[in-house]
Amino acid sequence: MNNSVKTVLLLGLLSGLLLAIGEMLAGQQGLVVAFGFATVMNFVSYWFSDKIVLRMYGAQEVGPEHKLSQVVRRLSMQAGLPMPRVYVIPSMSPNAFATGRNPQHSAVAATEGTLRMLDDRELEGVIAHELAHVQHRDILTSSVAATIAAAIMMVARWAGYAAMFGGMSDRRERGANPIALLATIILAPLAALLVQSAISRSREFAADAGGAKIAGNPYGLVDALRKLEIASKQVPLDANPATSHMFIVNPFSSQGLMGLFSTHPSTEKRIEALLHISR
Repeated sequence: MNNSVKTVLLLGLLSGLLLAIGEMLAGQQGLVVAFGFATVMNFVSYWFSDKIVLRMYGAQEVGPEHKLSQVVRRLSMQAGLPMPRVYVIPSMSPNAFATGRNPQHSAVAATEGTLRMLDDRELEGVIAHELAHVQHRDILTSSVAATIAAAIMMVARWAGYAAMFGGMSDRRERGANPIALLATIILAPLAALLVQSAISRSREFAADAGGAKIAGNPYGLVDALRKLEIASKQVPLDANPATSHMFIVNPFSSQGLMGLFSTHPSTEKRIEALLHISR
């Protein structure tokens, strides 16, 4: 299935899950409240997420004379994108991300570790990947998915508190199934995380392919992913889990069942998909 189609379907599923939970827990009124809550959170995320995350990691903006800025400028021109703001994160853990609500208000950030570890060709592959995220407006997509998932978790938490303080007995009197409500409270946040993670993985594959197109070939990104996968485990990034979906490689290990909740496909699968492009 096309990654864009898959993303639309998964976002629809996530939104439907939020509305269904709101209606199940509080009827028509709950549905309206859940929808309004998600809308407000999406608005805040859309306008302010870039400033928040850049400040969170102590990112410092660099000028046109900086090597990273020159790479970003060259590849932005190749991609037909406006020049993003460029930032360096003072961390030796190699990683990078893009943020911003649209291509006209975007930013690309890379750590000091990335700049020191990668050669020019590999750095171009990484920056091309991030610019593909900007081109596809993935920052907005990821923000919306994360916000709706957070709304689902909060609504489920409110329902849990309500059940603890007598709300469940009131629902039983109205004919609601307490077991179904309890299952919703427990399982809804897990389902939201699963769908959000699937959206993020789909967008990573699309950004890899888009980055290879911008750079002209997939090989720089392939070699960069191999290096980043190893080095990011040797020098872990002090990252906030809420922002893990933004980075080019997952700053957290996701093995076994936890792979279902990973925001990134495995590096092996990403490299396999990239090499398939060149055939």
